[in-house]
Amino acid sequence: MAFHLKPKEEKFFTLLDQHAALSAEAADLLRQAMNDEITKEEALAKIDVLADKADDLVMETMKRLQKTFITPMDREDIQQLIDQLDTTIDNISEIMDKMCMYQVGQATDGAKEMTVIASKAMKEIRKSIGYMKDLKKNYLKVEARSKKVLKLEQDCDDLYHQEMATLFTECKDPIEIIKWKEILQSVEDITDDCEDLVITFRRVVLKYA
Repeated sequence: MAFHLKPKEEKFFTLLDQHAALSAEAADLLRQAMNDEITKEEALAKIDVLADKADDLVMETMKRLQKTFITPMDREDIQQLIDQLDTTIDNISEIMDKMCMYQVGQATDGAKEMTVIASKAMKEIRKSIGYMKDLKKNYLKVEARSKKVLKLEQDCDDLYHQEMATLFTECKDPIEIIKWKEILQSVEDITDDCEDLVITFRRVVLKYA
């Protein structure tokens, strides 16, 4: 069986950027659905399409990693970045699936704001990915974006704890408590995913900047 290795391949940065763009778009669709700008069903359908496209990018990345002789970053770093991005978009898709399946009612202002924060964090992640092609030049920009993501993660965490306290003190329906407890935790997990990506960014910067 013929197996041809390609020379150094820069396409990886494009694949990462495309995936980050899909993840950011999915996070914004979640925000729109939580804020009643579009229906939950419409958001789920659109996010599922984005998640499928993201899966294709993961497969393409894996194929290129196998065939490329010299990669612009270590293979493990590229794979970790694409895997972490894919985890994030899968988590977003799962939240929308739960919101539709559970037939949740009106979200609180706090829940809405959590999705706004998550969307902002994903946009910062996408911008950081865009700087990866030239870390020697852009490492300070990556760090600046990383700090913004960590601040957003903390804001979302604080809001999550406030919302959970409110949920258990004011909601009288145990079924609704179960539904929203799971959804709120999952939204907070998105910003945790972003924090994990920041940790990877910083490690990559130390290696290549």
